[in-house]
Amino acid sequence: MEVNVQQKYRLYRRRNGKFYWQENDSQKQGTLGTSDRREAERLLSAKNEAHRQPTLNLSLARAYLAAHDPQMVSRTWQVVMDEMATHGIPTTQVRCARAFRSKAYDPIRTKPLVQTTGADLLALHHANGNCVRHYLRRLHNLAVDLGWIAWPILAKRAWPKIRSESMRAITAEEHAAVIASEGNNERRSYYELLYETGASQTDGANLTAEDIDWENGVLVYRRQKLGPFSEPARLTMGRKLRELLQSRPRSGDLFPSIKRKTANYRSSEFRRRCRIAGVAGVSLHSYRHAWAQRAKACGYPQRFAQEALGHGSRAVHEAYARGALVVCPALDDYEADASAKVIRFAAVHACAGMASQQKSRRKT
Repeated sequence: MEVNVQQKYRLYRRRNGKFYWQENDSQKQGTLGTSDRREAERLLSAKNEAHRQPTLNLSLARAYLAAHDPQMVSRTWQVVMDEMATHGIPTTQVRCARAFRSKAYDPIRTKPLVQTTGADLLALHHANGNCVRHYLRRLHNLAVDLGWIAWPILAKRAWPKIRSESMRAITAEEHAAVIASEGNNERRSYYELLYETGASQTDGANLTAEDIDWENGVLVYRRQKLGPFSEPARLTMGRKLRELLQSRPRSGDLFPSIKRKTANYRSSEFRRRCRIAGVAGVSLHSYRHAWAQRAKACGYPQRFAQEALGHGSRAVHEAYARGALVVCPALDDYEADASAKVIRFAAVHACAGMASQQKSRRKT
Protein backbone atom coordinates (compact mmCIF):
# COMPACT_ATOMS: atom_id res chain seq x y z
CA MET A 1 0.00 0.00 0.00
CA GLU A 2 1.38 3.41 -0.98
CA VAL A 3 0.47 6.52 0.96
CA ASN A 4 1.02 9.94 -0.60
CA VAL A 5 2.61 12.26 1.91
CA GLN A 6 3.26 15.87 0.99
CA GLN A 7 6.90 16.87 1.13
CA LYS A 8 7.65 18.99 4.16
CA TYR A 9 10.49 20.96 2.54
CA ARG A 10 11.05 22.37 -0.93
CA LEU A 11 14.20 23.57 -2.65
CA TYR A 12 14.92 26.99 -4.14
CA ARG A 13 17.97 28.96 -5.25
CA ARG A 14 18.86 32.56 -4.56
CA ARG A 15 20.71 35.04 -6.74
CA ASN A 16 23.96 34.38 -4.93
CA GLY A 17 23.90 30.81 -6.28
CA LYS A 18 23.30 29.15 -2.91
CA PHE A 19 20.51 26.60 -2.44
CA TYR A 20 18.00 27.01 0.39
CA TRP A 21 15.20 24.97 1.90
CA GLN A 22 11.74 26.25 2.85
CA GLU A 23 9.20 24.54 5.11
CA ASN A 24 5.86 24.40 3.31
CA ASP A 25 3.70 24.84 6.43
CA SER A 26 5.46 27.61 8.32
CA GLN A 27 7.38 29.16 5.40
CA LYS A 28 10.50 28.96 7.53
CA GLN A 29 13.70 29.07 5.47
CA GLY A 30 17.29 27.98 5.88
CA THR A 31 20.46 27.49 3.87
CA LEU A 32 21.80 24.16 2.66
CA GLY A 33 25.30 25.64 2.42
CA THR A 34 26.03 24.56 -1.14
CA SER A 35 25.80 25.78 -4.73
CA ASP A 36 25.83 22.26 -6.20
CA ARG A 37 22.31 21.21 -7.21
CA ARG A 38 22.97 17.48 -6.78
CA GLU A 39 24.34 17.95 -3.30
CA ALA A 40 21.49 20.31 -2.42
CA GLU A 41 18.88 17.81 -3.65
CA ARG A 42 20.54 15.06 -1.65
CA LEU A 43 20.49 17.18 1.52
CA LEU A 44 16.87 18.17 0.93
CA SER A 45 15.90 14.54 0.35
CA ALA A 46 17.49 13.61 3.67
CA LYS A 47 15.48 16.30 5.47
CA ASN A 48 12.23 15.15 3.85
CA GLU A 49 12.96 11.48 4.59
CA ALA A 50 13.65 12.28 8.24
CA HIS A 51 10.17 13.77 8.43
CA ARG A 52 8.47 11.29 6.10
CA GLN A 53 8.76 8.11 8.17
CA PRO A 54 6.98 9.40 11.31
CA THR A 55 4.33 11.03 9.13
CA LEU A 56 3.81 7.80 7.17
CA ASN A 57 3.40 5.80 10.36
CA LEU A 58 0.85 8.30 11.65
CA SER A 59 -1.09 8.13 8.38
CA LEU A 60 -1.22 4.34 8.58
CA ALA A 61 -2.30 4.48 12.23
CA ARG A 62 -5.10 6.89 11.38
CA ALA A 63 -6.37 4.54 8.69
CA TYR A 64 -6.57 1.60 11.12
CA LEU A 65 -8.12 3.71 13.88
CA ALA A 66 -10.76 5.07 11.50
CA ALA A 67 -11.82 1.51 10.70
CA HIS A 68 -12.32 0.84 14.43
CA ASP A 69 -14.00 4.16 15.28
CA PRO A 70 -14.77 6.56 12.40
CA GLN A 71 -14.76 9.55 14.76
CA MET A 72 -11.49 8.71 16.48
CA VAL A 73 -9.42 10.49 13.85
CA SER A 74 -11.40 13.74 14.00
CA ARG A 75 -12.54 13.80 17.64
CA THR A 76 -11.19 16.92 19.37
CA TRP A 77 -10.70 17.90 23.00
CA GLN A 78 -13.81 20.05 22.82
CA VAL A 79 -15.84 16.84 22.51
CA VAL A 80 -14.22 15.55 25.70
CA MET A 81 -15.00 18.84 27.46
CA ASP A 82 -18.64 18.65 26.40
CA GLU A 83 -18.84 15.07 27.66
CA MET A 84 -17.30 15.89 31.05
CA ALA A 85 -19.77 18.75 31.48
CA THR A 86 -22.58 16.15 31.52
CA HIS A 87 -21.13 14.16 34.43
CA GLY A 88 -21.94 14.64 38.10
CA ILE A 89 -24.66 16.56 39.88
CA PRO A 90 -26.11 19.73 38.27
CA THR A 91 -23.83 22.10 40.20
CA THR A 92 -20.79 20.09 39.10
CA GLN A 93 -21.94 20.23 35.48
CA VAL A 94 -22.32 24.00 35.63
CA ARG A 95 -18.89 24.37 37.22
CA CYS A 96 -17.22 22.21 34.55
CA ALA A 97 -18.92 24.02 31.68
CA ARG A 98 -17.85 27.36 33.12
CA ALA A 99 -14.26 26.20 33.59
CA PHE A 100 -13.94 24.91 30.02
CA ARG A 101 -14.98 28.26 28.57
CA SER A 102 -11.61 29.60 29.69
CA LYS A 103 -9.20 30.67 26.94
CA ALA A 104 -6.51 28.61 28.65
CA TYR A 105 -7.79 25.52 26.83
CA ASP A 106 -7.70 27.12 23.36
CA PRO A 107 -4.33 25.53 22.37
CA ILE A 108 -5.91 22.04 22.45
CA ARG A 109 -9.61 22.83 22.09
CA THR A 110 -9.79 22.06 18.35
CA LYS A 111 -6.83 19.68 18.29
CA PRO A 112 -7.68 16.03 17.48
CA LEU A 113 -6.95 13.61 20.29
CA VAL A 114 -4.83 11.32 18.12
CA GLN A 115 -2.58 14.23 17.14
CA THR A 116 -1.98 15.39 20.72
CA THR A 117 1.42 14.71 22.21
CA GLY A 118 2.71 14.74 25.75
CA ALA A 119 4.50 18.00 24.98
CA ASP A 120 1.15 19.65 24.18
CA LEU A 121 -0.31 18.68 27.54
CA LEU A 122 2.82 19.59 29.48
CA ALA A 123 2.98 23.00 27.80
CA LEU A 124 -0.61 23.68 28.81
CA HIS A 125 0.08 22.36 32.31
CA HIS A 126 3.09 24.60 32.93
CA ALA A 127 1.48 27.71 31.44
CA ASN A 128 -1.54 27.75 33.75
CA GLY A 129 -2.61 27.46 37.36
CA ASN A 130 -3.91 24.61 39.48
CA CYS A 131 -7.50 24.85 38.26
CA VAL A 132 -6.54 24.24 34.62
CA ARG A 133 -4.05 21.55 35.66
CA HIS A 134 -6.73 19.73 37.63
CA TYR A 135 -9.28 19.74 34.81
CA LEU A 136 -6.64 18.94 32.17
CA ARG A 137 -5.74 15.68 33.88
CA ARG A 138 -9.40 14.82 34.36
CA LEU A 139 -10.01 15.41 30.64
CA HIS A 140 -7.12 13.13 29.75
CA ASN A 141 -8.30 10.37 32.09
CA LEU A 142 -11.88 10.60 30.82
CA ALA A 143 -10.72 10.26 27.20
CA VAL A 144 -8.70 7.17 28.14
CA ASP A 145 -11.59 5.64 30.11
CA LEU A 146 -14.01 6.15 27.21
CA GLY A 147 -11.61 4.54 24.74
CA TRP A 148 -11.25 7.75 22.75
CA ILE A 149 -7.47 7.50 23.18
CA ALA A 150 -5.86 4.16 22.41
CA TRP A 151 -3.29 4.63 25.18
CA PRO A 152 -2.46 7.36 27.73
CA ILE A 153 -0.72 10.36 26.23
CA LEU A 154 1.04 10.94 29.54
CA ALA A 155 1.69 8.10 31.96
CA LYS A 156 0.51 8.52 35.53
CA ARG A 157 4.01 9.23 36.82
CA ALA A 158 4.71 11.72 34.05
CA TRP A 159 2.07 14.16 35.24
CA PRO A 160 3.67 16.92 37.34
CA LYS A 161 2.39 17.08 40.89
CA ILE A 162 -0.01 19.88 41.67
CA ARG A 163 1.33 22.02 44.49
CA SER A 164 -1.42 23.99 46.13
CA GLU A 165 -1.70 25.99 49.30
CA SER A 166 -3.83 24.17 51.83
CA MET A 167 -6.92 26.07 52.93
CA ARG A 168 -6.57 27.20 56.50
CA ALA A 169 -9.15 27.19 59.26
CA ILE A 170 -10.76 30.30 60.63
CA THR A 171 -9.60 30.97 64.18
CA ALA A 172 -11.85 31.68 67.15
CA GLU A 173 -10.64 35.29 67.23
CA GLU A 174 -11.35 35.78 63.51
CA HIS A 175 -14.78 34.21 63.87
CA ALA A 176 -15.55 36.51 66.80
CA ALA A 177 -14.48 39.52 64.71
CA VAL A 178 -16.77 38.47 61.86
CA ILE A 179 -19.72 37.97 64.22
CA ALA A 180 -19.10 41.30 65.94
CA SER A 181 -19.11 43.18 62.62
CA GLU A 182 -22.20 41.44 61.22
CA GLY A 183 -25.37 43.43 61.87
CA ASN A 184 -27.80 41.04 60.18
CA ASN A 185 -29.18 38.58 62.74
CA GLU A 186 -29.84 35.78 60.22
CA ARG A 187 -26.34 35.90 58.74
CA ARG A 188 -24.81 36.13 62.21
CA SER A 189 -26.68 32.99 63.30
CA TYR A 190 -25.71 31.30 60.04
CA TYR A 191 -21.99 31.87 60.65
CA GLU A 192 -22.40 30.67 64.24
CA LEU A 193 -24.05 27.49 62.98
CA LEU A 194 -21.19 26.78 60.58
CA TYR A 195 -18.70 27.25 63.41
CA GLU A 196 -20.57 24.92 65.79
CA THR A 197 -21.41 22.16 63.28
CA GLY A 198 -18.74 22.29 60.56
CA ALA A 199 -21.48 22.01 57.94
CA SER A 200 -20.82 23.12 54.38
CA GLN A 201 -22.30 26.46 53.39
CA THR A 202 -25.03 24.83 51.26
CA ASP A 203 -25.96 22.20 53.86
CA GLY A 204 -26.17 24.87 56.54
CA ALA A 205 -28.34 27.12 54.38
CA ASN A 206 -30.73 24.26 53.57
CA LEU A 207 -31.39 23.26 57.19
CA THR A 208 -35.03 23.23 58.29
CA ALA A 209 -36.75 23.03 61.66
CA GLU A 210 -37.75 19.46 60.79
CA ASP A 211 -34.07 18.46 60.85
CA ILE A 212 -33.97 19.08 64.61
CA ASP A 213 -34.87 16.22 66.96
CA TRP A 214 -35.61 18.19 70.11
CA GLU A 215 -36.66 15.12 72.07
CA ASN A 216 -33.29 13.39 71.65
CA GLY A 217 -31.26 16.57 71.27
CA VAL A 218 -29.88 15.65 67.83
CA LEU A 219 -29.46 17.62 64.60
CA VAL A 220 -29.94 15.31 61.59
CA TYR A 221 -29.20 16.37 58.00
CA ARG A 222 -27.89 14.87 54.76
CA ARG A 223 -24.95 16.32 52.91
CA GLN A 224 -26.05 17.50 49.48
CA LYS A 225 -22.71 16.48 48.02
CA LEU A 226 -23.24 12.82 48.99
CA GLY A 227 -26.71 12.49 47.46
CA PRO A 228 -30.19 11.72 48.83
CA PHE A 229 -29.44 8.07 49.66
CA SER A 230 -26.38 8.73 51.80
CA GLU A 231 -26.28 8.19 55.54
CA PRO A 232 -27.22 11.46 57.26
CA ALA A 233 -25.00 13.24 59.75
CA ARG A 234 -26.32 13.06 63.32
CA LEU A 235 -24.86 15.67 65.62
CA THR A 236 -25.73 15.89 69.30
CA MET A 237 -26.62 19.44 70.23
CA GLY A 238 -24.42 21.05 72.84
CA ARG A 239 -25.43 24.07 74.91
CA LYS A 240 -24.29 26.64 72.33
CA LEU A 241 -25.86 24.86 69.38
CA ARG A 242 -29.12 24.30 71.25
CA GLU A 243 -29.41 27.99 72.17
CA LEU A 244 -28.61 28.95 68.60
CA LEU A 245 -31.26 26.65 67.09
CA GLN A 246 -33.86 27.80 69.63
CA SER A 247 -33.46 31.32 68.28
CA ARG A 248 -34.36 30.23 64.74
CA PRO A 249 -37.88 29.66 63.30
CA ARG A 250 -39.80 26.72 64.75
CA SER A 251 -41.02 25.57 61.33
CA GLY A 252 -39.75 25.72 57.79
CA ASP A 253 -36.31 26.94 56.79
CA LEU A 254 -33.94 28.03 59.53
CA PHE A 255 -32.31 30.58 57.22
CA PRO A 256 -34.93 31.40 54.55
CA SER A 257 -33.20 34.46 53.05
CA ILE A 258 -29.79 32.81 52.93
CA LYS A 259 -31.22 29.66 51.35
CA ARG A 260 -32.60 31.65 48.41
CA LYS A 261 -29.15 33.01 47.61
CA THR A 262 -26.64 31.19 45.42
CA ALA A 263 -23.42 29.72 46.77
CA ASN A 264 -21.44 32.40 44.92
CA TYR A 265 -23.50 35.14 46.53
CA ARG A 266 -23.00 33.69 50.02
CA SER A 267 -19.25 33.43 49.41
CA SER A 268 -19.05 37.01 48.15
CA GLU A 269 -21.04 38.30 51.10
CA PHE A 270 -18.77 36.49 53.56
CA ARG A 271 -15.67 37.81 51.78
CA ARG A 272 -17.06 41.35 52.07
CA ARG A 273 -17.77 40.80 55.75
CA CYS A 274 -14.21 39.55 56.30
CA ARG A 275 -12.79 42.69 54.68
CA ILE A 276 -14.86 44.85 57.01
CA ALA A 277 -13.74 42.79 60.03
CA GLY A 278 -10.09 42.88 58.95
CA VAL A 279 -9.91 39.11 58.40
CA ALA A 280 -8.00 37.74 55.38
CA GLY A 281 -7.25 34.34 53.89
CA VAL A 282 -10.45 32.51 54.86
CA SER A 283 -13.70 31.49 53.21
CA LEU A 284 -16.92 29.79 54.29
CA HIS A 285 -15.19 26.45 53.75
CA SER A 286 -12.69 27.43 56.43
CA TYR A 287 -15.38 26.69 59.01
CA ARG A 288 -15.17 22.99 58.15
CA HIS A 289 -11.41 23.05 58.65
CA ALA A 290 -11.91 24.91 61.94
CA TRP A 291 -14.35 22.30 63.24
CA ALA A 292 -12.00 19.45 62.30
CA GLN A 293 -9.05 21.12 64.00
CA ARG A 294 -11.05 21.90 67.13
CA ALA A 295 -12.15 18.27 67.31
CA LYS A 296 -8.58 17.04 66.97
CA ALA A 297 -7.21 19.48 69.52
CA CYS A 298 -9.64 18.42 72.24
CA GLY A 299 -9.22 14.68 71.62
CA TYR A 300 -12.61 14.16 69.95
CA PRO A 301 -12.68 10.59 68.50
CA GLN A 302 -11.79 10.70 64.81
CA ARG A 303 -14.54 8.28 63.79
CA PHE A 304 -17.14 10.68 65.22
CA ALA A 305 -15.48 13.68 63.57
CA GLN A 306 -15.54 11.94 60.19
CA GLU A 307 -19.23 11.14 60.59
CA ALA A 308 -20.02 14.72 61.56
CA LEU A 309 -18.25 16.18 58.52
CA GLY A 310 -19.32 13.42 56.12
CA HIS A 311 -15.77 12.26 55.40
CA GLY A 312 -15.56 8.67 54.24
CA SER A 313 -11.80 8.89 53.82
CA ARG A 314 -9.51 9.07 56.82
CA ALA A 315 -6.85 10.80 54.71
CA VAL A 316 -9.26 13.55 53.68
CA HIS A 317 -10.29 14.17 57.26
CA GLU A 318 -6.68 14.30 58.43
CA ALA A 319 -5.99 16.89 55.75
CA TYR A 320 -8.82 19.02 57.14
CA ALA A 321 -7.56 18.63 60.70
CA ARG A 322 -3.93 19.38 59.79
CA GLY A 323 -2.64 22.39 61.67
CA ALA A 324 -4.49 21.74 64.92
CA LEU A 325 -2.51 22.56 68.06
CA VAL A 326 -2.39 19.35 70.09
CA VAL A 327 -0.57 19.19 73.45
CA CYS A 328 0.06 15.57 74.44
CA PRO A 329 -0.73 14.79 78.10
CA ALA A 330 1.86 13.24 80.40
CA LEU A 331 1.85 9.46 80.00
CA ASP A 332 1.94 8.71 83.73
CA ASP A 333 -1.02 11.03 84.35
CA TYR A 334 -2.89 9.42 81.47
CA GLU A 335 -2.19 5.94 82.89
CA ALA A 336 -3.33 7.03 86.35
CA ASP A 337 -6.56 8.44 84.94
CA ALA A 338 -7.15 5.23 82.98
CA SER A 339 -6.61 2.99 86.02
CA ALA A 340 -8.92 5.18 88.09
CA LYS A 341 -11.69 4.52 85.59
CA VAL A 342 -11.42 0.73 85.99
CA ILE A 343 -14.30 -0.65 88.07
CA ARG A 344 -13.56 -3.82 90.00
CA PHE A 345 -16.63 -5.99 90.59
CA ALA A 346 -17.13 -7.97 93.80
CA ALA A 347 -17.85 -11.15 91.85
CA VAL A 348 -14.42 -10.95 90.31
CA HIS A 349 -12.76 -10.75 93.74
CA ALA A 350 -14.85 -13.69 94.98
CA CYS A 351 -13.89 -15.85 92.01
CA ALA A 352 -10.26 -14.93 92.51
CA GLY A 353 -10.48 -15.97 96.18
CA MET A 354 -12.09 -19.32 95.36
CA ALA A 355 -9.43 -20.02 92.76
CA SER A 356 -6.63 -19.38 95.25
CA GLN A 357 -8.27 -21.70 97.83
CA GLN A 358 -8.58 -24.52 95.30
CA LYS A 359 -4.96 -24.05 94.30
CA SER A 360 -3.78 -24.31 97.93
CA ARG A 361 -5.80 -27.52 98.49
CA ARG A 362 -4.17 -29.19 95.50
CA LYS A 363 -0.74 -28.45 96.90
CA THR A 364 -1.66 -30.05 100.26
